[in-house]
Amino acid sequence: MRMKKMALGSAILAWTMLLSTGAMAVCLVPGQWWLGQGEPIAASALMAQLETREVILLGEHHDRMEHHRWQLHTLAGLYARRSEMVIGLEMLPRQAQPALDAWVAGELGEEAFLNQAQWDEAWGYDPALYLPIFHFARQHRIPMVAINIDRQLRSRLAEQGWNAVPEDERYAMTPPATPPAVYRDSLIEMLSRHPMGEHAGYDPERFIAGQLVWDRAMASGLAEMAGQGALVVGLMGEGHLAYGHGVPFQLADLGITDTQVLLPWDVGPGCKPPPEGLADVLFGLVGGGLHEPAQPVRLGILIDPDERGVRVLEVGESSLARQAGLATGDIISRAAGKRLASPAELIALIRQQPPGTLLPLEVVREGNVVELLVRFPVAGDA
Repeated sequence: MRMKKMALGSAILAWTMLLSTGAMAVCLVPGQWWLGQGEPIAASALMAQLETREVILLGEHHDRMEHHRWQLHTLAGLYARRSEMVIGLEMLPRQAQPALDAWVAGELGEEAFLNQAQWDEAWGYDPALYLPIFHFARQHRIPMVAINIDRQLRSRLAEQGWNAVPEDERYAMTPPATPPAVYRDSLIEMLSRHPMGEHAGYDPERFIAGQLVWDRAMASGLAEMAGQGALVVGLMGEGHLAYGHGVPFQLADLGITDTQVLLPWDVGPGCKPPPEGLADVLFGLVGGGLHEPAQPVRLGILIDPDERGVRVLEVGESSLARQAGLATGDIISRAAGKRLASPAELIALIRQQPPGTLLPLEVVREGNVVELLVRFPVAGDA
């Protein structure tokens, strides 16, 4: 379920008066907190309000380092007010909990933790985006809890139905509440923009069911931690939180209503206001990727596991994969001479590939074996 603008200058200076409501900043500016109705609030006052809540939900765009910096700073502010805290993570399924516990206890280094948690298999985004948060939690011994479920269970629940999966195999989760029509519409729109949506026969209802399972799984994980004295803070994608749909809606169905959704907002030129009702609280960030590290080089393919290696579901236009000759339906059986057993292995190899080098791929296409070379650009040319 995965989601940049230029800023500063006029956006920072664009202040005006709303005569109907008194003095109020019309433009959210970088470094400023806003309550959902457009009212600026000091960080100290906001943290004083949030510390008494039961569940705080911090959204993100998964590949934005600036979003994760904001999450870390917000966690630190909350922790300073209420040190009894537990952090729930979309990034990892429940099977990763032993690795999380060992990490927080200081028993694992980064590489061992990522391997034991099967990070690449479960999530795939560069762990460097998240490790500062993980180090913060370990340093302060803040429990971290995996609130997601793996892809296989999510597919079983979405495709076979909840009654077909025994309760003990779905972590005693109950079926999701029926979402409002506007959320269903937003999911259908999301599917239309998603590469999978282009595949013939891909059922929108199946996609919606999968998203609802995802929302319910995370809401259930958070609900299990609520009411035990600690402030519960969930980290997850913005799409699961926006407008109070997704996880907040499912939490309410589970009886957890004392929640607040906090989202980062890219301040762009022209004082474009955030959509009404987007979140309970917004924080202004400089847009346009000004403070983002260089994006890692990607092959530009959508992949899935296959018993023969990794199946290519989609190839992006102008991607390295397309330039190399990869096509939809190909099976990548080897990369750099190594037989692939999972998408995670291919992701790890790509992440390690130095700029300006070649990555040989062995591809099975319509029963034939084809050798392809992916040319990684020289640093600075990507």
